[in-house]
Amino acid sequence: MAGLAIHRVTKQFGDHRAVDDLSLEIAPGEFVALLGPSGCGKTTMLRMLAGFEQISSGSLTLNGTLLASDQHHMPPEQRNMAMVFQSYALWPHMSVADNVGYPLKLRRVQGSEYQRRVAHALEQVALTPYAQRSPQELSGGQRQRVALARCLVTDPDVVLLDEPLANLDRNLRASMEHSFVDFHRRTQATMVYVTHDQSEAMAMADRIAVMRDGALVQWATPETLYRAPRSEWVAQFIGQGSQLKVAGGTPGQRLDESALMQGLSAPLTARTQPVLIRPEYSRVEPRAPSSNASELTGRVERLTFRGERYELHLRLATGEALLAYHHTALDEGRHVAVRLLEGWCLEPDQ
Repeated sequence: MAGLAIHRVTKQFGDHRAVDDLSLEIAPGEFVALLGPSGCGKTTMLRMLAGFEQISSGSLTLNGTLLASDQHHMPPEQRNMAMVFQSYALWPHMSVADNVGYPLKLRRVQGSEYQRRVAHALEQVALTPYAQRSPQELSGGQRQRVALARCLVTDPDVVLLDEPLANLDRNLRASMEHSFVDFHRRTQATMVYVTHDQSEAMAMADRIAVMRDGALVQWATPETLYRAPRSEWVAQFIGQGSQLKVAGGTPGQRLDESALMQGLSAPLTARTQPVLIRPEYSRVEPRAPSSNASELTGRVERLTFRGERYELHLRLATGEALLAYHHTALDEGRHVAVRLLEGWCLEPDQ
């Protein structure tokens, strides 16, 4: 197992700063996701960890050993890291076992030791019966597991994964999420997983580094990112929800129902604090709104059936949009009363 330290790492391509002063401490055996939209620098950061890109400033260390700085660059083959690519990168003319064992051949591992390590790696990803098949005979998920086994066979300190599920359909991605989590539990390897899909990151990672424009905007557990996002942008990027403005409250404060409803009843000019409302904290009462001026009212603009629930897209009397869940369908255009049980105060985007 290995611990990674990323200290104020910057990567400059001409006038473009792809990664901007990024720092992370990744604990031994931790499953970490680098999450962000396309072009945010997450893959560039992964390539610097692997040694495929040199860093412009800062430092990378693994178990206290310097991997890279602006004056030092350890080549990839000396870092004892393994990388899983989006494209699988399997040799089509080799069997599954030969693909898995290829890194060992490069290291001149032979004989019984070679056979033992290949067999163990295949067992770890539940592919032992497929050892003599060619990659063309496997499904997309099985090919991805071959790529994982090829990583595992060298006993790497760190496994780097570059959007490995992007080429799979939705059902197979969900199945592979479980496979990755099981793989991590069995091996206890340190894993750094790059994705633009927040549901993948939330389902698998111990902690998530959310990136935007090359910079780290929040570093937290999935639950913290969902329940306590730092800024308006993170709140919009992670999960579903609505952003309203309230009077009172400060960034990082959780408002209960009383404080939230009071803050929403103030005049619009006094409502300056952005607050996140997750849809599960919205209660819709399908009745005619009362004449009470402090009551929150809205109109159903759109209805989306999600199987176990309906998503109600509401337009409040103030003109603000609100997403809520409901157990039954409500007609579009219907007026309803709304209660909000909880809200989270956000830092305004700069």
